[in-house]
Amino acid sequence: MEYLLEIKDLRTTFYTDEGIVHAVNGISYGMEEGEVLGVVGESGCGKSVHALSIMRLIPDPPGRIESGVVIFNGRDVLKLSEAEMRNIRGAQIAMVFQDPMTCLNPVYTIGFQITEALMLHQDMDKTQANNRAAELLTLVGIPAASQRLNDYPHQFSGGMRQRAMLAMAISCNPKLLIADEPTTALDVTIQAQIVDLVKRLQQELGMAVMWITHDLGVVAELAKWINVMYAGYIVERGRVKDIFKRPRHPYTQGLLGSLPRIDEVHGTKLISIPGLPPDLILLPAGCPFAERCQYRIEKCVAEMPPLESTGEPEHIVACWRWEEVYKGAA
Repeated sequence: MEYLLEIKDLRTTFYTDEGIVHAVNGISYGMEEGEVLGVVGESGCGKSVHALSIMRLIPDPPGRIESGVVIFNGRDVLKLSEAEMRNIRGAQIAMVFQDPMTCLNPVYTIGFQITEALMLHQDMDKTQANNRAAELLTLVGIPAASQRLNDYPHQFSGGMRQRAMLAMAISCNPKLLIADEPTTALDVTIQAQIVDLVKRLQQELGMAVMWITHDLGVVAELAKWINVMYAGYIVERGRVKDIFKRPRHPYTQGLLGSLPRIDEVHGTKLISIPGLPPDLILLPAGCPFAERCQYRIEKCVAEMPPLESTGEPEHIVACWRWEEVYKGAA
């Protein structure tokens, strides 16, 4: 199978005064063209760090991509020069960050920040870039777009700033859009609008989308595939419909059990996952979820389980007792 993005054994660490933080611990997966992938997990599980590693945006120091291969469109981006990487960022892989207020430069107009990428990557002159920028703002649902090009970020609402970030991200028709919790700081109605907008843009432009979030409801609506991350590992991966119906990892079951459902019997309690995630400086030898897991046996503490097939198409899980876990939840 030929992938647009293929990651093999990616490891990223941070060297701090307290010790070495093992943020991403040997993850591997692939994305096809036009695929929508959800990456979920608790805060600190490595979701954003792995995305920044793909973009080669890990600050060094203190961070370092220790090993692995990140093949995008047939090239290993970890081996490219910084100049070659700049030609890929924005033009072929675009990223939308969590807080648009800190990502947009407050001293430049919205129009300048969109046209800059168009003039750099699309070889447009200023007039062409301004016209295209107005088209892009219209496409993402900002009214009177040509008049808003001269506005500064503080003159846009939170939802409009996120739309402007999306306009910048899709301006050069990237093959892959990475959205890193882009709706976290927005209210629920604006969140829904942004999710619908990304879904529409993905279908119209045919780009692949990686949606990083802790909100499983968004993943259910948007994505076809899902990576469940915990302590820098992928602990379960597969089709969204398979994992939501038949989760095999106890951590995935805990995440799904913590979601309120409209079809539940009145008075049903939400499930909480006991304990805390492990210290990424002092990772355990075995499964990182073992201390919080009701299915734990001695082998779980001593040895990290490999990802293995559940028998469903491309549904894999890293758990020594996934069959018992599934039977217990059935």
